Formats: sequence, structure tokens, C-alpha cells
Amino acid sequence: MNVEKFSYDNTIVRNFTFATMLWGTVGMLVGLIIALQIFIPELNFKLQYITFGRIRPLHTNAVIFAFVGNAIFAGVYYSLQRLCKARMFNDFLSKFHFWGWQFIIVAAAITLPLGITTSKEYAELEWPIDIAIAVVWVAFGINMMGTIIKRREKHMYVAIWFYIATFVTVAVLHIVNSFELPVSFFKSYSMFAGVQDALVQWWYGHNAVAFFLTTPYLGLMYYFLPKAANRPIYSYRLSILHFWALIFLYIWAGPHHLLYTALPDWAQSLGTVFSIMLIAPSWGGMLNGLLTLRGAWDKVRDDAILKFMVVAVTAYGMATFEGPMLSLKSVNAIAHFTDWIIAHVHIGALGWNGFFTFGMLYWMVPRLFKTKLYSGKLANAHFWIGTLGIVMYAAPLYWAGIAQSLMWKQFTPLGILQYPNFLETVIQIVPMYAIRAIGGTLYFAGMIMLSYNLIKTVKQGVFQPEEEDEAAPLVKEKDKLRYGLIHRWLEKRPVKFTILTAVAILIGGIIEMIPTFLVKSNIPTISSVKPYSPLELQGRDIYIREGCVSCHSQMVRPFRSETERYGEYSKAGEFVYDHPFLWGSKRTGPDLHRVGGKYSNLWHYLHMEDPRQMSPGSLMPPYPWLLEQKLDASTTAKKISVMRSLGVPYEDGYEEFAESDLNKQADQITTDLMNNGVVTEPDKEIIALIAYLQRLGTDIKVNTESK
Repeated sequence: MNVEKFSYDNTIVRNFTFATMLWGTVGMLVGLIIALQIFIPELNFKLQYITFGRIRPLHTNAVIFAFVGNAIFAGVYYSLQRLCKARMFNDFLSKFHFWGWQFIIVAAAITLPLGITTSKEYAELEWPIDIAIAVVWVAFGINMMGTIIKRREKHMYVAIWFYIATFVTVAVLHIVNSFELPVSFFKSYSMFAGVQDALVQWWYGHNAVAFFLTTPYLGLMYYFLPKAANRPIYSYRLSILHFWALIFLYIWAGPHHLLYTALPDWAQSLGTVFSIMLIAPSWGGMLNGLLTLRGAWDKVRDDAILKFMVVAVTAYGMATFEGPMLSLKSVNAIAHFTDWIIAHVHIGALGWNGFFTFGMLYWMVPRLFKTKLYSGKLANAHFWIGTLGIVMYAAPLYWAGIAQSLMWKQFTPLGILQYPNFLETVIQIVPMYAIRAIGGTLYFAGMIMLSYNLIKTVKQGVFQPEEEDEAAPLVKEKDKLRYGLIHRWLEKRPVKFTILTAVAILIGGIIEMIPTFLVKSNIPTISSVKPYSPLELQGRDIYIREGCVSCHSQMVRPFRSETERYGEYSKAGEFVYDHPFLWGSKRTGPDLHRVGGKYSNLWHYLHMEDPRQMSPGSLMPPYPWLLEQKLDASTTAKKISVMRSLGVPYEDGYEEFAESDLNKQADQITTDLMNNGVVTEPDKEIIALIAYLQRLGTDIKVNTESK
């Protein structure tokens, strides 16, 4: 048999590994800062670029796309070459992928604190960076598929199936959710509005978790866990069921993030049904991983790498059970908008993604540098301090979430809200925030320990950039498709496999979106709802820039507790001109959809200057720069024009006198402030923000009796 000699590219693996360590440290440090800011507002330091609202998306992007993203690529580049018995398809594409991804991360680290954001969760980056992400991702996909096609192994191992699904689905999700119309190089508006934008965003948002934080890690689990345990995967048949059921069902579940909102009921119910069904394939994958360790539990007790992986897979099982439970309307009514969701997300992020990354790095780095891990004791210490950190992070937030929800919904025997002031519910859970910060500190300390341990490992070893191997070339066979061997047949055909994967993930999205976009009765309009005035539109963009949506929802749900506290529940037709939607996913502060007219212009002015002078004990940071910075009204005409292109019914030629209308409304607000003792200029940003806040929820008649 003719045997070919070749070498694996370890340099690209090393580069992504070092990037994982760097960005993991940065992302977790920013997370620790915002965990402190949320109950110590003084740590915002009245500085525009490090407020909670601006750096919270920096934290999520750094952890998801920088830390986890680089870890995925390190693991994929290491395992794919060895599973395919082939060097990566193209060394230039590998380098382009690495440096392109780091460029995107740096661009995010610069733009997000500057307030350059779309506000769409996990997709905050503006359109030029979105294009760069698409280009780099396609380069990665070409490199990966080229490697699979030129492989020397006949069958594609299960890990490769998950890598293929990740590439295909993330490309589709990112491109569709990034449909936006540019206003300038740093500003765009989503092509979708209101309910439709919400559906697309959470179709993306939920499946970004599914296909960026889950499927690639399942692929890594199927490779690295058996390697670390030195045992074969428990069940090949179970892996087939796990893969196809998971990728087909996951894509339908996005609407469960929008229960009790203005999304049509049929879409909410569909999301719930498929979320419940997801328990089966998710737990199938978890059990396949854990049962691989049957008979090897003595080794787990002594091996830090396996301990990390076991807890990671267990955390995956916990999170994928809790997710479907949260999609039940009865549970969602309690948990949504509370800190319970933050705890749930971090069980997956800290436990599943973080711990598996740590285990993988501890296993992989010594092999890249032909040495032993510097300190097994330090790795074990990292495991225990990290585990304690997870518990101290999540447990208090579960408690806080339950406390929040019960207080929001509590009525007196006379039928009056027990806690009508939202701030009462915030102050009650401050101790839980403090404990969460301690847990985050412990987890961050573990990240420092890992970095130190691996750096010492690197220094004592010798890096081997080209790892030699040999294998016989793949011989193409004309085999027939036979019943019982269908999947074996498919595993030899990566292109057909990829096409079938794309079909499986497209079905759910198409069935959910087409009726929402094409059936007009699904999104009924309201004749009294009008487009935003030019000043209100500018104020809305300031609201987005400052990240207010991170703490405030704009969606009053049809619960008595919410209509009593906020006013009439939100209707689908009220959001038809919202590009993007701003329903939010967390209430650190009260809902704002009915805030228009509730307070005076003076109240809003003083509240933004220093929230505690209007709400003693408030945890909201001050925004003094809004009172000083001039509004850039020169963008008004362009914004009106782009909005009209998106279907907002501004009359033709309105942009020619839009700025004049903006100035008139600004003068009215400024005059009102002057009459109440505040002297300011009409061109200040605070005036535009006040105009927007005073507009919210006023297009329809609202119930104000309980206010």
C-alpha cells in the first residue's frame, strides 16, 4: 500500500490557543467590572466610555467570540487535521482566518465602548465589521471543507459533522440577522422592524448559542473527551441520533425568548414545543459523553483534565434541561426579565464552554510543546476554585431572580401592588449581586492560574510547528446506498452531507419567518402609530448608543402586575417603525414602553444628570456628558432618507425640512426646562433623549389610573 508522508500545521493551533488565553482574561476582567458596576454605580466613574451600558456588550462579545471563538478554532484546527489525516487545505487561509478574527475582536473592543452598536444582542457590531465577519468565516469554511474533501480517512468522524453544521448555520444566521441599511460608516438601521426584527434577532440569538456555543463544543467533546480518557465514544448510533435531531430541532426554538410579547401566539407556541423536544437530543449528547467514561471514574478522580470535562458536560446537561423548562409559559412568566436568566446563561458559559475549554487547553498545550503540564496540582486547584466560582456566581442570581419576580407580582389583600416602586425590588437583591461578584472573582482567578500554568508549560517545552505523520491516500470507491448503511454512505460524501445539513437547519427558520413576513394579519397596524419625529429619532439613537436596552425593556406583558405598574400591555402594531426593535431581555431598571408623559421634562433632565437625586438609592449611573455634548443634527436628513427606504412613511422630500422640525421641537423642550429653572441649549443631546423618552408608548391610549 502506498503511504504518503505529510505534516500537521501546529502553528495555527498555537496561535489560536494563545489568543484564547489572552482574550479570555480580558473578557472575564470586563465581566468582573460590570458585575461590580451593577451594584456600585460609582465604578462607572462618570466616564462616557466605560459605563455599564457600553461595556456590557463588550463583555459578551469578548467572551463569546474572542475567548470561546478562539478556543473553538484552536480545537478544530488541532482535531480536524488528525481526524482527516491531512494538513489544513491552505496555509494562507489559516493565517488569514487567525489575523482576520483578531482584527474583528480589536474592532469590537474599540467600537463598542465608543457607542457604535446596533443594540441587537450578540450582534451589536456595525455593518463594516459584520461584512468582515462574513468574509473571515467563509475563509474558515473553505479551509475546513477543503481539508475534509482531501482527507485520507474514508469516513468523517462525528466531530466533523458538528464542525460542518457550525460553519453552515452560523453563516446563515449571521448574514440574515445582519441585513441592515447603512446611514454612515458607523451607523445603520436594521432592515427588519418591530415584531419581525424581534423574531429574526432571537432566531439568531438563540441559535448563536446553539451553533456557536454548543455544536462546535459537542464536536470538540467527541474528539477530546475520548482522547483524554483513552476510551472510544460510548455509542456511534446515539451520536447519529444526537446530531440530526439536535440540528433540526434547535433552529425552531428561538421564539421561546419572546413569550408573552407582541409576537404572534402561534410562533410563541411553536418555539415552546420544539424547545421541549430539544431535551432528548441534548441529553443524548450529554449521556454519550459521560458514558464514554464508564469504567474510568478512578482516573477522573485524579485527572484535572477529565474533571474539567465531566463538569463541563454535566453543566451542558443542566443548561439544556433548564432552557426547555424556561420555555414553558408558566415558568417563563416567573423567570423572564429577571436575573434567573443571567444565572442560566452563565451555567452554560462558565460551566460548559469555560470548563471544557480549560480541560482542552490543559490536554492540548503539553502535546503541542512536547512536554508535561507544568503543575497538575495547580490545575486541580484551578478546577476547585473555578467550580466554587460557578456556584457562587449562579446560586445568588437564581435567588435574586425568584425574589425579583415574586416582588414584581405581589399584591396586597386590597388588590394594590405591594411594591409599586421598581427600585424596592432592586435594592432587595444587592447582596446577591455582591456574592455574584465574589464568584466571578474566583472564576477570574482560575483563568489567571490557567494562563500561568500553561505559560510555564510552554517555557519548559519545545514547540513543534510541523508534526510529521503518514497515511495511505483515500481511494474512491463506487459503493451503493444500502438500507442500514445510509449514514455510513453519507459520511464518505462531505458535500452531500453539508447540503443535507443546510436543508435540516433551514426548514425551521423558513416555516417560522415566511408567515410572519408575508401574512399581514400576523402584524396588525394601528392607525394612530406614526413615525418618530426627527428629534425623537436622534434621541432613540442616543438611547441605543448608551446601551440603555441592556437594563430596560420596552415590552409590557399582558399580566395584571405589569399593566398596573406600567400601563396598557404592548401591541404588535406599536413597533412597526422601530428599526431595530428594543424590547430588551433583562430588567435591571423598570420597563420604559409607557414612560412617555409619566414624568416631566425636568425630571428626565435631572434623572440623567444624577439618578439618585430623583430616585434615592438608584443603581443607575449618571450621564453628565449628555447635558454637555452637542447633538450632531447633520445626520438627520440621511437618517430620514434611510428610514423611508425601509418603509417608514415619511413624505417625499421631508429630509429637506426635517432639521427645521427637529429645532422646533428642541426649542419647545428647552423652553419648558427654562420655565422650570434649568438653563440649557436646544442642541444638547439630552434634549433629543428627552424627546424620545416622552414619545414612548403615547401613540395609543394607555391606562394611567395606577400611575
